[in-house]
Amino acid sequence: MVRNGLTIVCFISTLGLLSAQTEDTLQKKLLPSVTIEAQAIKNDILRLDQVSGVFLYSGKKNEVISITSLDANITERTGRQLFAKVPGVFIYDMEGGNQINIATRGLDPHRGWEFNQRKDGAISNSDLYAYPASHYSIPMESVEKIELIRGTSSLQYGAQFGGMMNYVTKQADTTKRISFESFNTIGSFNLLSSYNAIGGKINKIKYYAYYTQRTRGGYRDNEHTDYDAQGANITFDPNDDLSIRLDWVRSNYNYCIPGPLTDVMFLQNPRQATRSRNYFNPTINIPSFTLKYKITDQTNLQFVSSAVIGQRASVIYDKPATIKDTINLALGQYNNRQVDIDRFNSYTQELRLMHNYKLAGINNHIIAGVQLMNNDLHRTQLGKGTAGFDYDLTLIDPVWGRDMHFKTNNLALFAENSFSLSSKLSLNLGARFESGESQMDGNIIYYPENQIPVSIKRKFPLFGASFSYKPSLTSEFYGGFSQTYRPMLFKDIVPGSIFEKVDPNIKDADGYNAEVGYRGSYKYIKWDITGFMLRYNNRFGTLAMTETNGDFYTYRTNIGNSVTKGIEMFIQGSWPISKFSQLTIFTSTSIMDGKYISGNLKSGNENIDIKGKKIESVPNVISRTGATLQVKKISFSTLLSHTASSFADPFNTVAPNTTGTIGLVPAYTLLDINSTLNVNRNIKLKASINNLTDKQYFTKRPLFYPGPGIWPSDGRSVTFSIIFKI
Repeated sequence: MVRNGLTIVCFISTLGLLSAQTEDTLQKKLLPSVTIEAQAIKNDILRLDQVSGVFLYSGKKNEVISITSLDANITERTGRQLFAKVPGVFIYDMEGGNQINIATRGLDPHRGWEFNQRKDGAISNSDLYAYPASHYSIPMESVEKIELIRGTSSLQYGAQFGGMMNYVTKQADTTKRISFESFNTIGSFNLLSSYNAIGGKINKIKYYAYYTQRTRGGYRDNEHTDYDAQGANITFDPNDDLSIRLDWVRSNYNYCIPGPLTDVMFLQNPRQATRSRNYFNPTINIPSFTLKYKITDQTNLQFVSSAVIGQRASVIYDKPATIKDTINLALGQYNNRQVDIDRFNSYTQELRLMHNYKLAGINNHIIAGVQLMNNDLHRTQLGKGTAGFDYDLTLIDPVWGRDMHFKTNNLALFAENSFSLSSKLSLNLGARFESGESQMDGNIIYYPENQIPVSIKRKFPLFGASFSYKPSLTSEFYGGFSQTYRPMLFKDIVPGSIFEKVDPNIKDADGYNAEVGYRGSYKYIKWDITGFMLRYNNRFGTLAMTETNGDFYTYRTNIGNSVTKGIEMFIQGSWPISKFSQLTIFTSTSIMDGKYISGNLKSGNENIDIKGKKIESVPNVISRTGATLQVKKISFSTLLSHTASSFADPFNTVAPNTTGTIGLVPAYTLLDINSTLNVNRNIKLKASINNLTDKQYFTKRPLFYPGPGIWPSDGRSVTFSIIFKI
């Protein structure tokens, strides 16, 4: 097509030259204009190229979600809609969309902390070695796409069993010196949101900046969110080989927490609240510097220097739902609340190099790099706060119950080579070496000072291999094996009372991911079907132990191993109905079996064997089926999401206890409807109905934040958005 186009251009140019040299004796006739119309096809799920920049994706399970192509509820970040076409994603619904809480393959979804999370390549986990939750709350209106790579990517990215999740944000419109976008949403529960951005290109400089603000009352009583976020980046491209980018983003929200419920309360009224004085407020800044340099046509270099700086603060009355937050008659006022503040200071330097070379006349690729991390999590907890109602971190007593530092220095070296054995078959071999140390010290008022310091040294040689076989241009067999590990969390080694001790030989968790799959397309159908196994060793927990004098104490240590096996299936068909309409139907389903293969865990004053028990929060089936009808400028989507029941504790307790912290989490099925109207090239309208049937459900029974018990998820809600671009 390109060659034909060039031929036509040359032919027309030749005619023009000839006509300039000879007298025109032909009659001129103006032909009417021709308009070519075609249906724009939504392509909201893609795959990464096998090689891109300084990254190697050959043979790895991956998905790319095009956020700008979705009909989803973007403002409230409805996880089941954003990740609808990624099989096996478990969504933990809490906080009314303030955070994205997801996991795959039977891992813990809390704030996505089983993933190495990034924004434009810069790590956004608050502290990968102490508190890997991502408290940074990215405005989804600023996101162009989400790259999700499963656990076999651990050699390239480092710790975390889940893999890597990278939010790729919108960039400047390089065709304009200045452009403007405004994304405004109203909805149920007094939702009001506005995202505004400017960007453009001036000579060799590109820039983009945004400001967003959102308020929401919440589905439950006493629930409320005030959210704001900002971001700015500037890129200087002095030539075709060099690019320098400075980036800064910030998010902040204050969430009024309605408190946990018991099972009885949930059945009576899931919208009721047990708290009105509890607040949670994370404020996170992520500055970064990125340099990309094309050394030669075969060699690319990238250097990223980034930081996560901020704090997670809360003031709460931290009691089970069975204890009411009422006036203490003895004091004549409400009880004092507990103040906790975590201060994050995490710094990462990462250098990557990609080199392409020929071997036996066939292209091969090697990546290598080094990652240096220096983190200091300063945790102050159990502060005695005020008895008031507002968000107030004031301490009545200046002494913290716990005032501790968890400092980590870690160096990682990694390399992976893709050998092209033929034009269809490639084999990838890689290794990563992690070496570092984490040290905990500080003061705990109820604990002997000489028993607090804990030093954890780590030296992990990690190996992996993967393959890609393409029998045709549109299909691929792939698979791989990769070792990985997960540093223990700060909370896992902090004694909760004088009656707890920490194992001085406690270890980081380790294990591996293994997978094999087949993906491709044929005519109107595309698919990706994968079988996987995830081995998780040295899981953290507590044991009941006895002193020589017969006194019981709790021992924090490694308690056992687990294995999760399963199948992930994505199948989609897209059929043209007419010249201006198209129907797309898909199913995204996972079948999982996660079990403990060894281990003992404390229950009361005894240890119970949990071998053969199912892992908590691992539903056997997670399935999402949807359809999208596109007619000219309008698209209409429906999504049916089903999540099977799961257990809340490793003992697989079915009957709930009085506080709602253990017991079966029932299955639930949800129906969502979304639509988009492209009025013209400058205006777009979106509408969503979440949970159309108003299903009352919950996804998890947490034991810690935001409080022990049941946290009901949102019922039916409606949102409307209008998007301007100029």
